[in-house]
Amino acid sequence: MAQQERAIRTRHAILKAAASVFDERGYEAATIGEILTRAGVTKGALYFHFPSKQALAEGVFAEQFSVLLLPPQVCKLQELVDLGLLTAYRMRRDPLVSGAARLSLEGEMGALLGPQLIGGWIGATEKLLAEAKGQGELLPHVDPAESAWIFSAAWTGVQVYSHNLAGREDLEERIASLFAHLLPTVAVPAVLGRLVVSAERARVVGVQSEQLAAQAEAGADAVPAAG
Repeated sequence: MAQQERAIRTRHAILKAAASVFDERGYEAATIGEILTRAGVTKGALYFHFPSKQALAEGVFAEQFSVLLLPPQVCKLQELVDLGLLTAYRMRRDPLVSGAARLSLEGEMGALLGPQLIGGWIGATEKLLAEAKGQGELLPHVDPAESAWIFSAAWTGVQVYSHNLAGREDLEERIASLFAHLLPTVAVPAVLGRLVVSAERARVVGVQSEQLAAQAEAGADAVPAAG
C-alpha cells in the first residue's frame, strides 16, 4: 500500500511540474529535462507513468478536474456561477488548471486536445443550464445548448484578455463581471436576485474545493489494497 501511495504522489508531482512548464513555456518549448528537475524524479520514474511528452499533456488535461471539486447546489445557476468562479480562482493558483488552458489554445496540443477540452466545458455548462431550466430558473426562450456555447466562449475570452493584460491578477473580478452581464439574459428575476456573484464568492468556493480535494485524497489513502 505504501508503494501504491508513493506511485500516486509521484505521478501527481510529475503532472504538477509538467503543467507549470507547459504554462510558462508552451508545449513546443517545454522539455522533459526541465519537467524532471521541477518534479524531482528520475527519468525512469517519469517514463513509467508517462511514455511521452504528449502523454504528459494528456495527463494534465485529465488531472485538472481533480482540483475543481464543488458541493452541488440546489440552485443550478448558482452551481454554474460557482464552477466558473472556482475555475478562475484555481487558474491563478494551480498550474494544472492554467497549464491545461494554455495547452488547449495553442499549437499542436491545442489542435489535438483543445476541441476535447472545449467540448467538455460546453457539455458541463449545458448540463447545468438544462437542470436549471428544468427547475424553472431560466427564462422560457433560453436554449441551454446555445447559451452554454456562449457562456463557455465568453469565459475563455475573458481569461485570455485577463492573462494578456493583467497576468490574470484580476481574473476573479473579470469573471464575476462576466456573469453579472450574462445572467440577466437567461435567469428569471426571482432567481437572479438570489445569486451570489463576486470575487469574494470565488475565494469562498476555492476554499471549499480545497477542503473537498483534501478529504478525497485522505479517503483514497485510507482505502485498503485489493486482495
